Amino acid sequence: MRKIFHFIWQVITAPFRFIRWIFQQIGKLFQGIRRKINRFFEEPDDRTVTDTFAMAVDAPQDFWKGLLSHLDALRKHLVRIVLVLGIAIIIVAFFMRDLLIWITQPIGGLEALQSIEVTESLGVVMRIALLGGFTLALPYIIFELYLFIFPGLKVRARIIGLITIPIGFLFFLGGMAFAYFVMLPTALPFLINFMGIKTVPRPASYIKFVTGLIFWVGIAFEFPLVIFGMAGMGLVRAADLLKYWRIAVIIIAILAAAITPTIDP
Repeated sequence: MRKIFHFIWQVITAPFRFIRWIFQQIGKLFQGIRRKINRFFEEPDDRTVTDTFAMAVDAPQDFWKGLLSHLDALRKHLVRIVLVLGIAIIIVAFFMRDLLIWITQPIGGLEALQSIEVTESLGVVMRIALLGGFTLALPYIIFELYLFIFPGLKVRARIIGLITIPIGFLFFLGGMAFAYFVMLPTALPFLINFMGIKTVPRPASYIKFVTGLIFWVGIAFEFPLVIFGMAGMGLVRAADLLKYWRIAVIIIAILAAAITPTIDP
């Protein structure tokens, strides 16, 4: 009889125990959020490079222990990046046909391309999947890198970095849209009809040209915001930018030569 009453009591009180469990989970959630907020506004240890070397000499075990913990944290961030990148590539692969149609619209569709190699179409699909997956996962990749350097940033730098990531991705999408809707419709007719020579592009060369142009113009649109974010974090200063502008011009020229999709060696 006691077991029967106990069972009936458990059935009657089950909804109330379930409600209590829900409130407990909500309380734990808010506690976790509060701890993360408190951690966000905690200033990091202001340790100089000299102090770090002194620690390595005086207490090598503690130094190597801290270094290994940082490497382990980096490994976890990289593993998550690879997993998300793989998922993004799979998602892009599901929409491959639509992406191919979208990419080839500026030239007149897939019918305007001619393949001369057996595996050329496969290479095109792999390039679009990899580059599209990387583009889709780019905000998360940057966020993981931000989480890795988060403990060493000051509060102001943390706030600026957190704001810069989504805005930077919007700039990246804006650059891609500019390349697709403004640059390609102007550049393709000129390049294809240059000197009156009829050109029938190969899928590999056309996709490489278009995806490279869209991607790197998107990266270029992010550059001013990246400099702003780095300046806000204290990583660069206006005086340094002014001091090393000659080196910056040389680096930009080298990158432009390497990125520009031409046949020049």
